[in-house]
Amino acid sequence: MCNKTFRDSGSIKVYQRVHTGECPYRCDVCNKTFRDMGGLKTHQYIHTAELLYRCDVCNKTFTNKSSLNVHLHVHTGEHPYCCGLCNKTFRQLQHLKLHEHVHTGERPCQCDVCNKTFTKKCCLKVHQRLHSGERPYRCDVCNKKFIDRSSLKVHLCVHGGEYPYRCDVCNKTFSNKRSLEVHLHVHTGERPYGCDLCNKTFRQLQHLKLH
Repeated sequence: MCNKTFRDSGSIKVYQRVHTGECPYRCDVCNKTFRDMGGLKTHQYIHTAELLYRCDVCNKTFTNKSSLNVHLHVHTGEHPYCCGLCNKTFRQLQHLKLHEHVHTGERPCQCDVCNKTFTKKCCLKVHQRLHSGERPYRCDVCNKKFIDRSSLKVHLCVHGGEYPYRCDVCNKTFSNKRSLEVHLHVHTGERPYGCDLCNKTFRQLQHLKLH
Protein backbone atom coordinates (compact mmCIF):
# COMPACT_ATOMS: atom_id res chain seq x y z
CA MET A 1 0.00 0.00 0.00
CA CYS A 2 2.79 2.45 0.79
CA ASN A 3 5.98 0.49 -0.03
CA LYS A 4 7.50 0.96 3.42
CA THR A 5 10.01 -1.80 4.18
CA PHE A 6 10.64 -3.86 7.31
CA ARG A 7 13.28 -6.26 8.63
CA ASP A 8 10.82 -9.04 9.53
CA SER A 9 7.32 -10.28 8.73
CA GLY A 10 6.07 -9.66 12.29
CA SER A 11 6.78 -5.94 12.06
CA ILE A 12 5.03 -5.54 8.71
CA LYS A 13 2.01 -7.45 10.02
CA VAL A 14 1.64 -4.98 12.89
CA TYR A 15 2.28 -1.96 10.66
CA GLN A 16 -0.38 -2.98 8.11
CA ARG A 17 -2.97 -2.30 10.79
CA VAL A 18 -2.31 1.42 10.14
CA HIS A 19 -4.03 0.87 6.79
CA THR A 20 -6.67 -1.65 7.87
CA GLY A 21 -7.61 0.07 11.14
CA GLU A 22 -7.38 -3.27 12.97
CA CYS A 23 -6.78 -2.92 16.72
CA PRO A 24 -6.91 -6.46 18.16
CA TYR A 25 -5.57 -5.66 21.64
CA ARG A 26 -8.19 -4.35 24.09
CA CYS A 27 -7.79 -2.91 27.60
CA ASP A 28 -9.87 -4.92 30.11
CA VAL A 29 -10.47 -1.80 32.21
CA CYS A 30 -11.64 0.86 29.75
CA ASN A 31 -12.02 -1.11 26.47
CA LYS A 32 -9.62 1.13 24.56
CA THR A 33 -8.03 -0.80 21.67
CA PHE A 34 -4.48 -0.88 20.28
CA ARG A 35 -2.66 -2.13 17.20
CA ASP A 36 0.07 -3.95 19.15
CA MET A 37 0.72 -5.47 22.56
CA GLY A 38 3.36 -2.84 23.37
CA GLY A 39 0.82 -0.04 23.05
CA LEU A 40 -1.62 -1.91 25.27
CA LYS A 41 0.98 -2.57 27.98
CA THR A 42 2.06 1.07 28.00
CA HIS A 43 -1.57 2.16 28.33
CA GLN A 44 -2.35 -0.33 31.13
CA TYR A 45 0.24 1.37 33.30
CA ILE A 46 -2.28 4.19 33.71
CA HIS A 47 -4.66 1.83 35.49
CA THR A 48 -2.12 -0.13 37.53
CA ALA A 49 0.47 2.45 38.60
CA GLU A 50 0.61 3.51 42.23
CA LEU A 51 0.04 7.23 42.57
CA LEU A 52 2.51 8.04 45.33
CA TYR A 53 3.05 11.79 45.00
CA ARG A 54 0.18 14.13 45.91
CA CYS A 55 -0.19 17.85 45.23
CA ASP A 56 -0.85 19.73 48.48
CA VAL A 57 -2.93 22.33 46.63
CA CYS A 58 -5.42 20.27 44.60
CA ASN A 59 -4.73 16.69 45.79
CA LYS A 60 -3.96 15.47 42.26
CA THR A 61 -1.61 12.46 42.42
CA PHE A 62 1.39 11.45 40.31
CA THR A 63 3.56 8.38 39.79
CA ASN A 64 6.85 10.25 40.23
CA LYS A 65 8.21 13.35 41.92
CA SER A 66 9.35 15.08 38.71
CA SER A 67 5.80 14.99 37.33
CA LEU A 68 4.53 16.51 40.58
CA ASN A 69 7.16 19.28 40.40
CA VAL A 70 6.12 20.14 36.84
CA HIS A 71 2.44 20.16 37.88
CA LEU A 72 3.14 22.62 40.72
CA HIS A 73 3.96 25.29 38.11
CA VAL A 74 0.22 25.39 37.36
CA HIS A 75 -0.43 26.74 40.85
CA THR A 76 2.64 28.98 41.16
CA GLY A 77 2.36 30.41 37.65
CA GLU A 78 6.05 29.74 37.18
CA HIS A 79 7.35 29.44 33.60
CA PRO A 80 11.03 28.53 34.13
CA TYR A 81 11.86 27.62 30.52
CA CYS A 82 12.50 30.53 28.16
CA CYS A 83 12.95 30.60 24.38
CA GLY A 84 16.27 32.27 23.50
CA LEU A 85 14.85 33.68 20.26
CA CYS A 86 11.53 35.27 21.24
CA ASN A 87 11.65 35.14 25.06
CA LYS A 88 8.35 33.22 25.28
CA THR A 89 8.28 31.16 28.49
CA PHE A 90 6.93 27.70 29.27
CA ARG A 91 6.09 25.57 32.29
CA GLN A 92 7.66 22.43 30.83
CA LEU A 93 10.94 21.84 29.02
CA GLN A 94 9.21 19.63 26.44
CA HIS A 95 6.86 22.50 25.58
CA LEU A 96 9.85 24.77 24.98
CA LYS A 97 11.47 22.17 22.70
CA LEU A 98 8.27 21.84 20.69
CA HIS A 99 7.99 25.63 20.44
CA GLU A 100 11.52 25.91 19.05
CA HIS A 101 10.33 24.07 15.93
CA VAL A 102 8.41 27.26 15.07
CA HIS A 103 11.71 29.11 14.63
CA THR A 104 13.66 26.31 12.94
CA GLY A 105 10.83 25.12 10.71
CA GLU A 106 11.66 21.58 11.78
CA ARG A 107 8.82 19.04 11.54
CA PRO A 108 10.46 15.79 12.70
CA CYS A 109 7.35 13.57 12.79
CA GLN A 110 6.48 12.17 9.35
CA CYS A 111 3.48 10.12 8.27
CA ASP A 112 4.51 6.78 6.77
CA VAL A 113 1.54 6.78 4.42
CA CYS A 114 1.42 10.26 2.84
CA ASN A 115 4.73 11.76 4.10
CA LYS A 116 3.02 14.76 5.69
CA THR A 117 5.14 16.12 8.53
CA PHE A 118 4.27 17.43 12.00
CA THR A 119 6.06 19.13 14.86
CA LYS A 120 4.60 16.80 17.51
CA LYS A 121 4.07 13.04 17.78
CA CYS A 122 0.57 13.52 19.17
CA CYS A 123 -0.44 15.49 16.04
CA LEU A 124 1.01 12.75 13.82
CA LYS A 125 -0.88 10.10 15.79
CA VAL A 126 -4.20 11.90 15.26
CA HIS A 127 -3.42 12.44 11.56
CA GLN A 128 -2.69 8.74 11.01
CA ARG A 129 -6.26 7.95 12.03
CA LEU A 130 -7.35 9.57 8.76
CA HIS A 131 -5.59 6.70 6.98
CA SER A 132 -6.53 3.90 9.36
CA GLY A 133 -10.14 4.99 9.86
CA GLU A 134 -9.68 4.68 13.62
CA ARG A 135 -12.08 6.83 15.63
CA PRO A 136 -11.46 5.95 19.29
CA TYR A 137 -13.64 8.67 20.84
CA ARG A 138 -17.36 7.89 20.92
CA CYS A 139 -20.30 10.11 21.91
CA ASP A 140 -22.33 8.41 24.66
CA VAL A 141 -25.51 10.10 23.41
CA CYS A 142 -25.58 9.32 19.67
CA ASN A 143 -22.59 6.95 19.29
CA LYS A 144 -20.93 9.18 16.70
CA LYS A 145 -17.16 8.60 16.64
CA PHE A 146 -14.27 11.07 16.42
CA ILE A 147 -10.54 10.89 15.77
CA ASP A 148 -9.59 13.08 18.74
CA ARG A 149 -10.89 14.11 22.15
CA SER A 150 -11.26 17.80 21.29
CA SER A 151 -13.62 17.01 18.38
CA LEU A 152 -15.76 14.90 20.70
CA LYS A 153 -15.81 17.67 23.30
CA VAL A 154 -17.03 20.20 20.73
CA HIS A 155 -19.67 17.74 19.48
CA LEU A 156 -21.05 17.15 22.98
CA CYS A 157 -22.10 20.79 23.12
CA VAL A 158 -24.69 19.94 20.44
CA HIS A 159 -26.49 17.62 22.86
CA GLY A 160 -26.06 19.72 25.98
CA GLY A 161 -26.74 23.08 24.38
CA GLU A 162 -23.59 24.29 26.09
CA TYR A 163 -21.91 27.37 24.64
CA PRO A 164 -19.43 28.43 27.35
CA TYR A 165 -17.37 30.90 25.29
CA ARG A 166 -18.88 34.40 25.06
CA CYS A 167 -17.82 37.39 22.98
CA ASP A 168 -17.25 40.42 25.22
CA VAL A 169 -18.29 42.77 22.41
CA CYS A 170 -21.63 41.37 21.18
CA ASN A 171 -22.32 38.56 23.70
CA LYS A 172 -22.54 35.92 20.98
CA THR A 173 -21.68 32.49 22.41
CA PHE A 174 -19.65 29.59 21.01
CA SER A 175 -19.09 25.94 21.84
CA ASN A 176 -15.30 26.16 21.63
CA LYS A 177 -12.53 28.68 22.17
CA ARG A 178 -11.23 28.52 18.59
CA SER A 179 -14.61 29.56 17.15
CA LEU A 180 -14.69 32.54 19.50
CA GLU A 181 -11.16 33.58 18.44
CA VAL A 182 -12.16 33.46 14.76
CA HIS A 183 -15.33 35.45 15.50
CA LEU A 184 -13.37 38.22 17.21
CA HIS A 185 -11.78 39.10 13.86
CA VAL A 186 -15.20 40.51 12.90
CA HIS A 187 -14.82 43.19 15.57
CA THR A 188 -11.07 43.81 15.23
CA GLY A 189 -11.04 43.82 11.44
CA GLU A 190 -8.03 41.51 11.55
CA ARG A 191 -7.51 39.34 8.46
CA PRO A 192 -4.46 37.23 9.37
CA TYR A 193 -4.53 34.81 6.43
CA GLY A 194 -3.04 36.19 3.19
CA CYS A 195 -2.87 34.68 -0.30
CA ASP A 196 0.73 34.44 -1.58
CA LEU A 197 -0.39 34.96 -5.17
CA CYS A 198 -2.64 38.03 -5.03
CA ASN A 199 -2.19 39.30 -1.45
CA LYS A 200 -5.92 39.10 -0.71
CA THR A 201 -6.52 38.53 3.01
CA PHE A 202 -9.09 36.53 4.93
CA ARG A 203 -10.41 36.24 8.47
CA GLN A 204 -10.47 32.43 8.44
CA LEU A 205 -7.96 29.88 7.19
CA GLN A 206 -10.72 27.85 5.54
CA HIS A 207 -11.72 30.90 3.47
CA LEU A 208 -8.13 31.28 2.29
CA LYS A 209 -8.02 27.60 1.29
CA LEU A 210 -11.27 27.95 -0.66
CA HIS A 211 -9.91 31.07 -2.39
